[in-house]
Amino acid sequence: MSKIPETVPPLPPAVDLNRRSPSATAFTWLRAGWDDLKIKPAISLSYGIGVFLISLAVVVGLFAFGWDYILLPALAGFMVVGPILAVGLYEKSRRLAHERSTYLRDTIRAEARTGGQILFIGVILCLLMLLWMRAAVIVYALFFGLRPFPGLDHVAQMLVTSPIGWSMLVVGSLIGGLFAAFSFAISTFSIPMLLDKRVDAFTAMGTSMALVWNNLPVMLVWGAIVVGLFLLSLATCLLGLIIVFPLLGHATWHAYRAIAQ
Repeated sequence: MSKIPETVPPLPPAVDLNRRSPSATAFTWLRAGWDDLKIKPAISLSYGIGVFLISLAVVVGLFAFGWDYILLPALAGFMVVGPILAVGLYEKSRRLAHERSTYLRDTIRAEARTGGQILFIGVILCLLMLLWMRAAVIVYALFFGLRPFPGLDHVAQMLVTSPIGWSMLVVGSLIGGLFAAFSFAISTFSIPMLLDKRVDAFTAMGTSMALVWNNLPVMLVWGAIVVGLFLLSLATCLLGLIIVFPLLGHATWHAYRAIAQ
C-alpha cells in the first residue's frame, strides 16, 4: 500500500501592520478633521449638541439619585463609549472622501448598514464602562472602607491630604488606564472599519488592536490629544463637547484611513 505523503499547509503571508507614521502625523489627522467639520457644520455640530445634552442629563441624573460618588468614573467612562456615538461623524467623513453628497439622514442611517456589528461593539464598550465604574467603587472601598462618600466638595481634600488618598489615586489611575487602553485599542479603528469594509466585529476589533500596537508612537500621541481635548471639555462644564466631539470623530476617520488602509 502506497503511503500518502505528508503535506504541510503553507503559512499565510506576513502582513506588515506598521505604517511608520511619525508621531506628529496625529496633528495632521486633527487638521483634516477640522476641515471636515467646516463642511456642512450643522451636521457635525448636531452630534456635538446631542452628546452635550446626553452628558448633561447623566450628570444631573447622578446628582438627583444621589449617585454623585460615581461621577468621576462615569465621566472617564465617557471616553470608553464615545466612539460608538461618533458613527454618524465617521460616515460624514467617509462620504466626503468619496465626494458624495452628505445629509443628516445619511449619517443617522449609517449604523443600520453594518447589520448589528457596530451595535455588538457598542454593547462591549458599554459593559467595559459599567465594569470600570464598579471597579472604581471597589477601589474606594478597599482604601477607605465603608465610609460614606463625603461629596464632591470634600473628596479632593480627602484624596490629596493623606497617604491613603494618594495611594488610591495611583491605583485607581492605573486600573482606569488599563480599561481606557483596552477600549481605545479595540474601538479606534474597528468602528470606522465596519463602515468601510465587509468584516465582522471580532475581526475589526482584532485588527484594530494589532494596528494600535504596531503603530504605538503615533497612537500614543493621538490618545494624548483625545484625553487633552476631553479634559478641556470638562473645564468648560462640558460645553466644549459641542466642538470637540465632532472634531475628534472626523479626525478618527482620517486616522483610520492613514493607518488601516
